[in-house]
Amino acid sequence: ESEKEDFYVRYYVGHKGKFGHEFLEFEFRPDGRLRYANNSNYKSDILIRKEGTSPQKFSIVYVGDIILDELKRMIRESEIMKENDSDWPDPDRIGKQELEIVLADEHISFVTSKFGSTLDVQKSKDPEGLKVFHYLLQDLKCLVFSLISLHFRIKPVSQRRRNNYFKIIIQEILSSSQ
Repeated sequence: ESEKEDFYVRYYVGHKGKFGHEFLEFEFRPDGRLRYANNSNYKSDILIRKEGTSPQKFSIVYVGDIILDELKRMIRESEIMKENDSDWPDPDRIGKQELEIVLADEHISFVTSKFGSTLDVQKSKDPEGLKVFHYLLQDLKCLVFSLISLHFRIKPVSQRRRNNYFKIIIQEILSSSQ
């Protein structure tokens, strides 16, 4: 695939509560840069931020065309671009989720409340649309957590071994989606 088209993905889930502003956010940019932030003040946790070209000297995380192509495939196959969030629950005191995707000439942006389980999805006004959203997010988060954990291992992995890990991740994703 590896076609050069407009591409951007950003996901945010968070709330403001007893422990302040707690959130998870990740973003894929067209050049392959992956930004990741996870902020929790529970038990004095600190902001975890993994991104490129930051003044705080964070490690630079870039993904290659294989990962970007896989993201595009996941998005296309989910058919999320056909969905509409007008009947989805509005953000509330429990929190909100945002998903923004630019894929070629399409641009979507969803905002909804946080939900804890598929039961919350089934009880909504648009269970089918929210199910598409929910399962795509599960896949995206799994991919992001795998990439971040591989890239920021305590004991660094050689580039060759890291590439092999990425190939295995992609093979697992492909086999589980069939």
